[in-house]
Amino acid sequence: MNILIAGDGEVGFHLARMLSEVEDHNIVVVDPHSDLLERLEASTDLLTITGDSCSVSVLEQANVRNMDLLISVLHEEEPNLLTCIIGKKLGAKRTIARVNTAEMNRDDRRAFFTGLGIDRYVCPERIASNEIVNLLQHSGTAEVFNFGQNLLRLMLLRVNDDAPLVGKTLARIAEEYPQLDFRAVAIHRNRRTIIPMGDDMLMAGDLVYVIARPEKGDEFFALTGKHDKKINNVMIAGAGRIGKQTTLRIEKEMKVKLIEKDRRRCEEVAAAVSRDTLIINGDATDLDVLRDEGMERMDAFIAVTDSTETNILACLYAKKAGVHTTIALVENIDYIDLAQTVGVDTIINKKLITASYIARFTLNAEVESSKVLSGVDAEVLEFVVKPDAKVTRRAIKHLHLPEGSIIGGVIRGSQSFIAVGDFHIQAGDRVVVFAEPYAVRKLPGLFN
Repeated sequence: MNILIAGDGEVGFHLARMLSEVEDHNIVVVDPHSDLLERLEASTDLLTITGDSCSVSVLEQANVRNMDLLISVLHEEEPNLLTCIIGKKLGAKRTIARVNTAEMNRDDRRAFFTGLGIDRYVCPERIASNEIVNLLQHSGTAEVFNFGQNLLRLMLLRVNDDAPLVGKTLARIAEEYPQLDFRAVAIHRNRRTIIPMGDDMLMAGDLVYVIARPEKGDEFFALTGKHDKKINNVMIAGAGRIGKQTTLRIEKEMKVKLIEKDRRRCEEVAAAVSRDTLIINGDATDLDVLRDEGMERMDAFIAVTDSTETNILACLYAKKAGVHTTIALVENIDYIDLAQTVGVDTIINKKLITASYIARFTLNAEVESSKVLSGVDAEVLEFVVKPDAKVTRRAIKHLHLPEGSIIGGVIRGSQSFIAVGDFHIQAGDRVVVFAEPYAVRKLPGLFN
């Protein structure tokens, strides 16, 4: 696939590096920052152009007329819209624009901009807010993602020191707890990701990705030493787009305190939220402010300020104060593993969120949904099986899956199934696959 990425910072940089790992993509990157492009050129073989993606001449230089996909992920919304509109007029087959405002997701707006040539939108802040709300509803897991109208669920579980599962192999766990009906698709241990087999043993401190039915969540939490606590009181540090959208989403069901040091932002959010939500003009790095506002009485603490370091440190303080669930916005990908290691429950990263949405449009297969995982270099994809696809010809145990991939579950109509060796996949099924980056490019051929 021929792909043109227009960016002005780390989101475009990360997306370009991720997609460059797929050998059959030809990628061109347009960015106004020559220093960033020099870094990209040093680590990849991509073609880069320094310039403004809203310029017709720059897009023509990038050969936009032959592009299968144009992705514009600049920080500002307007240049992304203009880049996609111009690019589509010049011949790009499909366009995706990063947007920042919630109104872009209204049906009437979507139809209007689609008519102008913008095929898809991605709003990282909105997706991040959705993930936070979902995590607050399932506080026993560090990461959660639903497939097929909530028929299957991917959960990231941290194994506590006193958990009943410590020291047991996956085969033994399945034998002792047959009612769980699960598939462990990855174990993250000591900064390594393991695609597990039945004889792999769980250890204290492991992060385990599990595919299971949603109703089994409470049992998994108990066996890993966690529990799913109902969240009633929430403190949010940071009143940017994510903080504001999250507050608006949860304030009817939960009591919210929002802390922001910028007075103007406080006033803007105060005008949008309900009177029951408390807006505090204060600094989240000031421990006295957090104590005075009753952090120790909170069920959840969410740090989504503009500073990764502030978010991590504030969450660690909240954890020390006894807060059950902590969620941090970590924009520096290099800090994700560190944040998880030191005890932050959940990490949100806008680069990974954006990549999750866009990646499925670059595969030569029908992908219903996908998610790039935090803390591990891997993805989970939901493939739709085409008639006479290779995966329909034999049982799962006889399929030659690419190394670094594993089938976790199958959705068939209104039913869900955990993937076991004797199961036969059928045309029309939606198959949930966990895969490391080098394996993703080999998967589409199995499902087409």
